[in-house]
Amino acid sequence: QVQLAESGGGLVQAGGSLRLSCAAPRSIFGNYAMGWFRQAPGKEREFVAVISWSSTIIFYGDAVKGRFTISRDDAENTMYLQMNDLKPEDTAVYYCHSGRTTNMVQEKQGEYWGPGTQVTVSS
Repeated sequence: QVQLAESGGGLVQAGGSLRLSCAAPRSIFGNYAMGWFRQAPGKEREFVAVISWSSTIIFYGDAVKGRFTISRDDAENTMYLQMNDLKPEDTAVYYCHSGRTTNMVQEKQGEYWGPGTQVTVSS
């Protein structure tokens, strides 16, 4: 069973930064698009960002454009989400998701999900 593993969540003050990581098995990482979603209590899971297997295609959700940066390190089989200028409304559980195309990931139609990591931004 393929497992994705997020890390890096925590408590931060508004205006601060965090970097999330998502580690994936080598068997899939190099060939899959990877993305981030988040889900706040009582809300639907929201698209945050996606990056293609080649890193040539990157999209962001409107709520995070200009503040978050997605990247991947193929040597480490790890995807990152650098989150700057965090706001209380960024508080959520953040999930990584992988699929064969960026469209599949954006539509939550990929194959694998991580268990999530909590990000809490205090005002």
